[in-house]
Amino acid sequence: MLDVLIAGAGPAGSIAALVLARAGARVLLVDRETFPRPKLCGDTLNPGAIRLLASLKLRGGPLATAKPLRGMIVTGLHGRRVEARYPGNQVGLALTRTELDAWLLDAAIAAGARFEPGLIARRPLIDESSGRPLVRGLSLDRRGSAGESIRMPATMTIAADGRHSTVARSLGLAATPDRPRRWAFGVYATGVEGITDLGEMHVRANYYYGVAPLAGGLSNICVVTGPRPGGRSPIEIVHRAIDADTHLRHRFARARFETGVTVLGPLAVNARAAGVEGLLLAGDAAGFVDPMTGDGLSLAMRGAQLAALEASRTLENGDFAGAVKRLDESRRQAFRSKLRFNRMVRRLVDSPIAIELAGWGAAVAPGLVERAVRYAGDAA
Repeated sequence: MLDVLIAGAGPAGSIAALVLARAGARVLLVDRETFPRPKLCGDTLNPGAIRLLASLKLRGGPLATAKPLRGMIVTGLHGRRVEARYPGNQVGLALTRTELDAWLLDAAIAAGARFEPGLIARRPLIDESSGRPLVRGLSLDRRGSAGESIRMPATMTIAADGRHSTVARSLGLAATPDRPRRWAFGVYATGVEGITDLGEMHVRANYYYGVAPLAGGLSNICVVTGPRPGGRSPIEIVHRAIDADTHLRHRFARARFETGVTVLGPLAVNARAAGVEGLLLAGDAAGFVDPMTGDGLSLAMRGAQLAALEASRTLENGDFAGAVKRLDESRRQAFRSKLRFNRMVRRLVDSPIAIELAGWGAAVAPGLVERAVRYAGDAA
């Protein structure tokens, strides 16, 4: 039997597989996709995420050619603008998820994990022989093969299959909250004027959009709206958001969209617990925060590391019941203040009045915004 079965080979799944394989566990990592594959994201690693990768001896690769980001530009209503640079020599990096995810997966495989693409996680395998339910692996479907299911037993299971985790939802662990209900519309563009070595976040009433400058003159444009955005198609929604912005639309006069628009939503996901006996959640499956603060990848990878360490401990002591409690507690200690900050920011975006007040506050005391940017980037 496998020691650990991991569903989802994104950054969280690959980090968990890497940590466990290095500890000597027999790990199988599965994903419905074949890598490399495109993925909608803000395409940025903040300084905290880079430190986490370095602590795992993950350097070089696509990080070496990624575009350094030295801070953030934040704008609000009426064009109020704050530039916040990370202190010292700290930088973030901008690179596509296509590159990042494939590199992390290769690192997990090099550490000894096995990877099987084209396998879709459907539901947990439940063992009740001890008198209480214990997850012992997953039922998987092979992509493109109707009706073919595979029973994959494992001592421990980690669900890292994303914000709409089939596994977490089948166990009643995760759900989409009624509020906020936001959708993201992402596209790559060239020819955007005014690009610097800073990421950008432009907050408006009922929507915001981010600009991440990538290497080679490419920019990631991500518009995040409420549940009923104006526009009949994704590309029209993006165009309308840009054209309505009197302070920024001139920068897109010569821009060219190089890809179709990818849509993701509703975004936020809440998890009531970090797992059940025999199964732990990692990455976005354990709760997806609003992408506005730019620390989603850092939180997902750190959460995966915590899940992997707990899974490794459980393989040694057999304390399946205590594993979930310990992981819940370690996540609270690691993320409590960050998640509180994130919830505060997303409530602000829901209120035009709050945005206006925040804009005035930024004009009077820009240092407050600078400290918030550094905190979100783990560069405080």
